[in-house]
Amino acid sequence: MMFWLQFRNELWTLFAKKRTHIGFGMFALAQLIIVLIFRFTTASSAVHRDIRRIGLDDHKYFSALTLAATILLYLAYSLLPIYVALVGGDIVSKEAEDGTLRMLLSRPISRLRLLCLKWLAGFSYACVLVVALGGLTLFWTWLSFPRGGGMFVLVPNEGFGLFDLPAGLHQYLLGCLTMMAKAGTIMSLAFMFSCFNMKPASATIISLSLLIIDRILMELPYFQDLQPWFLGHYLNVWQTFLTGPAAAWRVGQALCVMCATTLTFFIVGATAFQARDIKS
Repeated sequence: MMFWLQFRNELWTLFAKKRTHIGFGMFALAQLIIVLIFRFTTASSAVHRDIRRIGLDDHKYFSALTLAATILLYLAYSLLPIYVALVGGDIVSKEAEDGTLRMLLSRPISRLRLLCLKWLAGFSYACVLVVALGGLTLFWTWLSFPRGGGMFVLVPNEGFGLFDLPAGLHQYLLGCLTMMAKAGTIMSLAFMFSCFNMKPASATIISLSLLIIDRILMELPYFQDLQPWFLGHYLNVWQTFLTGPAAAWRVGQALCVMCATTLTFFIVGATAFQARDIKS
């Protein structure tokens, strides 16, 4: 019972910070801008052409779900890591910078227990952010575009997906659910650096820099045979749900790699945090 009370307090502390809500606001703004551009410009004509090019009825597959999946694909690839890393890099180092950790550790609570509580709060935030990303995207598109059509989406390096409405919505939700593992892994990377003796901004920037380097190496055409060695190869497994029923072995492999990586980040961060002199 005491653990859950402490966990609730960590959630309250995290969501009370103004910077925690930046991601929700920017997602809503970016989605609204993209929907307005599709709605009031000729950008939607390109989607119609892509659908007709493969011999499909564009009036059937140009729908709210099609645009929602397209918007989700690009926002999850670009904006999601930024705001997840922002919170992960802030969750420990900011309290150390403000002196709050000295007060917390003067009480009868172990450092490991404190880190577990903070990591759970950060992971909960990452999951809520993914739910907000997927839900808001559907909300904006369903307000402005036909709701009854199927889903057509082009995924780079994966091909295209084609579904009727129930199957498309099912695959969309599975993709969002798997995306939570991606968000949790990125948050854990920033959380690890947050446990070191550095500023919150430094922890966030280092994490994002490593992710960008990993993406650059993964996308180099000369390194195609080495893709299984890059973390981004597993982080983006959620995209496979947008192109069809994903292979269970591939999803399971990616989830195992992300869980192992997350655990490694936590252990390294906890080891560094145990060695820090915070009370002096």
